[in-house]
Amino acid sequence: MISLILASGSSSRAKMLQQAGVPFQQIVPKIDESNLKQALLQDGASHRDIADTLAEYKARKISHKHPEALVLGSDQVLEFNGQLISKSETHEELLECLRSMRGKTHTLISAAVIFEDLKPVWRSVKTVRMTMRAPSEAYLKDYIDRNWDQIKWCVGGYQLEGEGARLFADVRGDYFTVLGMPLLDVLSYLTQRGAISG
Repeated sequence: MISLILASGSSSRAKMLQQAGVPFQQIVPKIDESNLKQALLQDGASHRDIADTLAEYKARKISHKHPEALVLGSDQVLEFNGQLISKSETHEELLECLRSMRGKTHTLISAAVIFEDLKPVWRSVKTVRMTMRAPSEAYLKDYIDRNWDQIKWCVGGYQLEGEGARLFADVRGDYFTVLGMPLLDVLSYLTQRGAISG
């Protein structure tokens, strides 16, 4: 069986693969995502291309050390009012972000790229449109306080698989894409490639 490496530090992506019964090894690529994202924005890259490039960069980095394996890189970006939103560093930043998105729609873009023999052999980019309710100020503050340790790693400050689901009125798109990876597309390719049975 071909070995699979997840080139990501995301516990959410790892959990998706584990729950789907996919054997894999997880290796975190050391890259400066912030600088790479800024460079891509300055070059005029679309938000879709930024997600795709970040995913590819992660897979490439690990593939150079493990060319014999299938290396899966994945990344997600949040687009709101034409802007790319970054992870919030503090409670206050996150509160301001969630305030601004109340009652409005934003887009999550999740990309996955698989490398083999030092080259990309497969990729998928999916988008989801998320419409937030208009929660009260008091609820947002309490929500952040209760969930900070889990949500501080998440762009937008929510996990749809947790209490974050209460923030939303409507979600248009694939659930796994919201969690950070187009899992069904990944599983389909891995099955076709013979990396998993099916």
